[in-house]
Amino acid sequence: MGPGLNPGRIPLYLFKIFIMEKLALIDGDSLLYYEMGKPTLEEAMESLDMRIEQILNFAGTTKYAGFLTLGRCFRYNIAKTRPYKYNRKGGTPKPPIFYALKEYIKQEWGFYGVQGLEADDLVAIHADYQNTVICSPDKDVLRQLPGKHFNYGKMEFVTTTHDDAYKFLCMQILMGDSTDGIPGIPKVGPKTAEKWVNEDASLSMVLNKYIEKFDIHEGIHKFAETFNLVYLVKSFEEMQSVGLEETPELVIKDSKDRNTIEENDSDW
Repeated sequence: MGPGLNPGRIPLYLFKIFIMEKLALIDGDSLLYYEMGKPTLEEAMESLDMRIEQILNFAGTTKYAGFLTLGRCFRYNIAKTRPYKYNRKGGTPKPPIFYALKEYIKQEWGFYGVQGLEADDLVAIHADYQNTVICSPDKDVLRQLPGKHFNYGKMEFVTTTHDDAYKFLCMQILMGDSTDGIPGIPKVGPKTAEKWVNEDASLSMVLNKYIEKFDIHEGIHKFAETFNLVYLVKSFEEMQSVGLEETPELVIKDSKDRNTIEENDSDW
């Protein structure tokens, strides 16, 4: 880095110029779920630290930006057919260790979020096909965004082409997403969706399938709703289209800087 250049908050194009190694974009939500079952907070924090270091080692970089989901996202307002993630209601409450870990990863590692967006969206907004490594176990992130990604759930790399990403989006709209309670076309599963997409991978085809199942007005409405629910926001302009005005700043961290700070765990 040149003298006076702050590595914490710089545009990605400057990052590419001054630093030759790739930037790891880490979807932090799953990290908390992976570690919240540890017997003690101390063990969970230690395991979380090791996991992040492992992710960076596999990604071959010390530079990263870590993202979290903060509260309800814009999709709760878009979902009309049924509430977004309605099928998760009444589940087991998160243990206190989950919230302690969330605060820890924000303070210790600099992970952050933007109100109204999910961590998936923040990864998508800042993703760059050539200069970033997406690190996530989430199929939506790994398969809807082109690039070479690291699945830290399975500890393996996944390569998604632009064609693969487009086909996956088409399949998502056709099927919906049962994990998030997003409806698709009734009785359309992976095999049927894949067959249709292999015959004609286009949003026009997907829209026509909705119209065939419903009438033209309801079909268009349901297609638009499902599209907006499964689609990852990928730009500032797309944020505005869903009613979000805040510009998500890219905050770049370096694990080498963290490791050189004198250990002081008095806050934890």
